[in-house]
Amino acid sequence: MQNETASQKPTGFFGKMPLWQKIFIGMGLGVLAGIILGPNAEYLKPIGTLFVNAIKMLIVPLIFCSLIVGVTSMEDSRKMGRIGGKSIVLYMLTTAVAITIGLAFGSVFAPGAGLNMVANESSAMAKEAPTLVQTLLNLIPKNPVNALAAGNILQIIVFALGLGIALNLCGEKAKPAIAVFESLAEAMYKLTELVMKLAPYGVFGLMAWVSGKYGIEVLLPLIKVIGVVYLGCVVHVLVVYTSLLSVIARLNPVRYLKALLNPAAVAFTTTSSSGTLPATIKASREELGVSKGVASFVLPLGATINMDGTALYQGVCALFIAQAFGIDLDMADYMLIILTSTLASIGTAGVPGAGLIMLSLVLTTVGLPIEGLAIVAGIDRILDMARTSVNVCGDLMVSVLVGKSENELDETVYNKETPAA
Repeated sequence: MQNETASQKPTGFFGKMPLWQKIFIGMGLGVLAGIILGPNAEYLKPIGTLFVNAIKMLIVPLIFCSLIVGVTSMEDSRKMGRIGGKSIVLYMLTTAVAITIGLAFGSVFAPGAGLNMVANESSAMAKEAPTLVQTLLNLIPKNPVNALAAGNILQIIVFALGLGIALNLCGEKAKPAIAVFESLAEAMYKLTELVMKLAPYGVFGLMAWVSGKYGIEVLLPLIKVIGVVYLGCVVHVLVVYTSLLSVIARLNPVRYLKALLNPAAVAFTTTSSSGTLPATIKASREELGVSKGVASFVLPLGATINMDGTALYQGVCALFIAQAFGIDLDMADYMLIILTSTLASIGTAGVPGAGLIMLSLVLTTVGLPIEGLAIVAGIDRILDMARTSVNVCGDLMVSVLVGKSENELDETVYNKETPAA
């Protein structure tokens, strides 16, 4: 009752509107301010930076506590392994489908055709993506405290999983420690709720900076690439995700599409799957009826290894660069791009600038000019908005499928009609 009463009170300029509407109003006002102010919109960037910093503040403790709570709530270790296996298979499958869509759209729309660019042998090499062996070796933290301090998400996940399993094996003696982590997790959810009230204002600052920095003139030569990536992302969510929910889980996909509005809006503006995790967990549990155990386990895992939107972007951009430099790719190259992007999604998800790093890996593997990376880098932020939103939508979809398969989906919550704002 207290939460309902609080939610009915007007909150500043935006009144009683849903969060996603407030975010999009902030986004629209930010774009308008950027167009009007131009380069001077840089002065509004600190507003967005403060919000992003607040989100980043939540990431490590939220993932750590959520995973431990998720593992300890599943006292059956076989069940935990089963849920983890299902999640990873679904994440890898949808990533492979996403890169295929990207390649198909890149072939059909040919965004780089006619540019007739020439590769420069002396071009600077991009930052190397970690190899599969390096990724496996780096999974185990030498010092868990350092991993937590550095924000190494893969290592944090491994340590949290190990600690959660150990707490389960300790039985009654571990109950006080489990209670502490459950309390900390609830405190992090509440802190997240408070931080998210600042989202519309932070988004305003971020979008003013982006539109003021790039401007319409800079975007025009690459507008086709942006359009193809965005179209592919929309198709992936509206066709692939909804089909999986309809066919496998026998659920109404419209409810899923309504529930993803808030997380997708946050992901679109912050370009961080991990930073959107609080909103994703909230939507999964409260709007779609996924159990706390499944949501707390599947979603942090997805925020780290699920890169559907980024994989789709790889396909479009790889073909764009090949077309721009007049290089023909055969079917073996296409298969290599699909395999490389799918496997690289595990190793680079926790790395800043993951999209560009994955793209450098794909270009190197297929033998495309690495300087093509510089062409895409100019619009990377705009592409990052779309691909991160798809990543988050995929996390949410997999949590529903896994919850349904484990009988841990409250369908009365899932099918509940959202009251009109």
